[in-house]
Amino acid sequence: MGVLDKIRANHTGRLALKIGIGVLGSLVIALGIVLIPFPGPGWAIVILGLAIWAVEFTWAKNLLEFTKRNVKAWTSWIGRQSLPMRGLIGIVGMVFVAAIVWASVRVSFGIDLIEKTRGWLS
Repeated sequence: MGVLDKIRANHTGRLALKIGIGVLGSLVIALGIVLIPFPGPGWAIVILGLAIWAVEFTWAKNLLEFTKRNVKAWTSWIGRQSLPMRGLIGIVGMVFVAAIVWASVRVSFGIDLIEKTRGWLS
């Protein structure tokens, strides 16, 4: 019998585990959502939070499996594309990330990075 099974053995433990997993998963997912617009592991952190929820919630386990299937399908599809197509997809991805970073900095701090860059270049 594992640790989680021992905790689930009584009503109080089962409830405490659900609440603890729910809160921890929510905090990790919230952190990931905040980090999504920035370069780095935002989506990976969101998926980690989903994996935490999947320990206790069936719907989260199903959503995690759905996510895994689609990420594998996407990476498999990318791998089958020609090098120029992969390059184009990469460039589109970088432009998208740059636009999100620009918009996030503009909205959050009121700084227009394009204007700042033009000022530095001239």
